Amino acid sequence: MTYYTVAEHLFGVKSDENMTSLMANYRPFFTDDVTGAEELFTLTVLQGGPISYTEEWRQEDEGQETICGHTGQDEPLFEFRWAGCTAGWLVCTPGYRNGTLYLSGFQTKAALDNALMIMFAMASACTGTVLFHAAAVSLDGHGYMFLGKSGTGKSTHARLWLEHIPGTELMNDDNPAVRIKDGTAVVYGTPWSGKTPCYRNVSAPLGGIVLLSQAPYNRIVPLTGIGAYAAIVPSISGKRWDPKIADGLHDTEDKIAGTVTVWHLDCLPDADAAHLCKDTIAL
Repeated sequence: MTYYTVAEHLFGVKSDENMTSLMANYRPFFTDDVTGAEELFTLTVLQGGPISYTEEWRQEDEGQETICGHTGQDEPLFEFRWAGCTAGWLVCTPGYRNGTLYLSGFQTKAALDNALMIMFAMASACTGTVLFHAAAVSLDGHGYMFLGKSGTGKSTHARLWLEHIPGTELMNDDNPAVRIKDGTAVVYGTPWSGKTPCYRNVSAPLGGIVLLSQAPYNRIVPLTGIGAYAAIVPSISGKRWDPKIADGLHDTEDKIAGTVTVWHLDCLPDADAAHLCKDTIAL
C-alpha cells in the first residue's frame, strides 16, 4: 500500500509496481507518516472487467465519457470511456471508503486519475471538503479561485495573473480542493490539474472566488446570498442524487458562500482584466 495526503486527507493505493511510473503527479503528496491517521479511502487497482451494472447517469466532455451506475449488489460503479472505448470500471463500497478499479489496458493513466478523483470527491463530501473545477492562484498568503464553464477562460485568467501581477503563483489549474478548517475555507493543490502539469502540495486561506464570463469589456461585481451560492455550486464535483453526499456538499457550499467573498467578472483576456480583478478582490 502506498499512501498520499491531499487537503490533509490520507488515502491509500494498492497496485503492482507497474503503476508507479504512471503516478508522478502524486509524488508531491506521498507520505509514509500514517501513524494514528484515519484513511479517507483505499483504492485497489487490478486488471479485469467488464463489469455488469445498471446505468444511472452519464457525462461527456471532449471525447471523454463517465457513466455512473450500480452493480447487482447495489455497489456504486463508474465506467470510464475515451472515444467510445472503455478504460476501466470503478466499483465502490457504500460510503466510498473502499474501491476497486478494474483496468481494461486502454488509457490506464486516465482511468487511474479519474478513479482517484471520484473516490476523493465522494469520500470527502461529508468532511467539509469539496473538489472544484477551477483554476487557483496564490498571492501574498491567500488563495484565489477562478470558476466558469469549460472554455470560459479560467486558465487564461490565471495565466494573466502570473504574467502581470508580481508574486502570483499557480496552485492548481483544474481541480483544487477546498476544505473548511476551524471555520475558515482553505484551498489546496491536488494531483489533478488538467492539461497544465501543476501538482503542488500547497495550501492557503481562500481569499476570494471569481466567476468568469467572456465579454467585450471588463467589469466586476460582488455576489452575495443565494447569488454567491448559485455561482459556486456548478463547479463542485459530487453525486447529488445521493442524499448523504448531497447534504454534505450543501453544508460545505453554504459555509463557503457565507465566509468567502464571491465575485462575477465579465472580462476580456487581457492584462487590464487581471489588474481589475486583483485590485478588487485581493486581501
